[in-house]
Amino acid sequence: MKPSFNEYKYEQINLAEKEKQTKLLLSKLEQAESLQITINLIIEINSIRNHTQTQFNLAYIRASIDTNDAFYSNERDFFDENMPKIQHLDNLFYKALLKSKHINGLKEHFGNQLFSIAQISLNTYDPSVDELLIKENKLVSKYDKLIASANIEYNGEFLNLSQFSKYLIDQDRNVRKEAHQTKEQFFNDHLQKIDTIYDELVKIRHDIAIKLGYQNFIQLGYDRMERIGYDAEDVKVFREQVKEHVVPLTTKITEDHARRIGLDRLKVYDENFTFKTGSPKPQISTKDIINNTKVMYHERSNETGKFIDFMIDRNLFDLEAKKGKESGGYCTIINDYKSPFIFANFNGTQGDIEVMTHEAGHAFQVFESLKYSVPEYYFPTSEACEIHSMSMEYLTYPWMHLFFKDDTDKFKLSHLEDNIKFLPYGVAIDEFQHYVYEHPELSPEERRNFWTKLEEKYLPTRDYDHISHLENGAFWHRQGHVFASPFYYIDYTLATICAMQFYIKQENDAEEAWTDYLKICQIGGSKSFIEIMKSVNLKSPFEKGTVKEIVDRLYSVSQKIDQSDF
Repeated sequence: MKPSFNEYKYEQINLAEKEKQTKLLLSKLEQAESLQITINLIIEINSIRNHTQTQFNLAYIRASIDTNDAFYSNERDFFDENMPKIQHLDNLFYKALLKSKHINGLKEHFGNQLFSIAQISLNTYDPSVDELLIKENKLVSKYDKLIASANIEYNGEFLNLSQFSKYLIDQDRNVRKEAHQTKEQFFNDHLQKIDTIYDELVKIRHDIAIKLGYQNFIQLGYDRMERIGYDAEDVKVFREQVKEHVVPLTTKITEDHARRIGLDRLKVYDENFTFKTGSPKPQISTKDIINNTKVMYHERSNETGKFIDFMIDRNLFDLEAKKGKESGGYCTIINDYKSPFIFANFNGTQGDIEVMTHEAGHAFQVFESLKYSVPEYYFPTSEACEIHSMSMEYLTYPWMHLFFKDDTDKFKLSHLEDNIKFLPYGVAIDEFQHYVYEHPELSPEERRNFWTKLEEKYLPTRDYDHISHLENGAFWHRQGHVFASPFYYIDYTLATICAMQFYIKQENDAEEAWTDYLKICQIGGSKSFIEIMKSVNLKSPFEKGTVKEIVDRLYSVSQKIDQSDF
């Protein structure tokens, strides 16, 4: 009998015992006389690391499914407080790897990427910053719990933030406006709390960076993200391409969108209402979404068929929005059970299918990468991770009729337009973070003022219709990545350019597109972002001209969709 996720056993870890076991194995590693003995010891150490990560992820998943669960909330707090000790053990392991007298043989056996990660990770930690790291972790959890605490009365029911989405696509503009204002009142009421959490995070992260010998948090943030082969200047070149070539297109798309729904100008509460005849949304229940996802992946390939059976048989999903559940969506892994897990907040919009295929892209990649004995290779670095997720959204286009039926073309147009429109927002978030961490002394108000300037630069058509906290630069308050994973947002935009290329590949040669996609999934984290792109001949977003070429192609495709009935 295959164990279900609910049967996956959580064990409170004895950190002292794990430290004792790890240090004993590291001592043996240092004295190992042969390459094979060294490899065997590394596999033993990774087994301990996997067990620890398993318990962390089980606690994280179960606490995010129900933030009111006292046991798992306390366990998550335990990891917040003790993660620096776990990171310290990882760093001792990395030091031993880099000092090994068998390092050349180890590189040949495990590949160079592990050693690149080890070197960059050593820069990001020292026991002297443990207390600051604990404070950082607790502040992130404080933000997550605050956002999850939303329980807002509207239209005769109590809703969390995700559950408002169904009203933001209502055909009645007054409903959209009222729902948006009601939802935004939560952020207005908590403006000072969120500002304070972020202010403390920025200052703590700056202090950590200074203690570790960095000029400020920016390069530390890049090193934490394990960015290998490119730097902030490359990212700046990419942002400039988006400003020059994509912002004008998004202005056109926004104007077309307004005309399509019979308006002279979009207000912020109109942005999700894409068609006068109604926004595309799944025409089936959550149960049927899962059943049709199974059909889709069995038809897609043998590999995806095995993957989706594994996920369904073990109930490795939590999909529907509900009271007390954290917002957002993610995929993680339960290491010892070799199981991906998908977390989402379905709310009856097209986003349900987008998040399902997006997180399934992550989950399928890790499912294909579990063959590695190195935990660092289960997932690649984040910008490469997002190639798998965002490309899967495109590679499942031929099956979207299973979910949207007569609204399939509507969905495709909306998806194409949304991905193009996302690029300016994504780079605005990135530029915001660069500025904030370059100037940690800024007040909350000064940060929000800078965000307003970025909106004028990258999002010139946005109209908040006199909602004061949004007009005063607080829109980014809802972007959890800014709080939990600094600099983890440009990754989506870089991956968007790569995913668009997979769409183009699929249009040209569907078999070759899938072969290339499967290849990068099976590479997992064993190569860097730059190497992964090269392995399947993707054009780099950092090269001038790439953004214009790729985005123009996708915009052209969107313009060919017949909108006469929309």
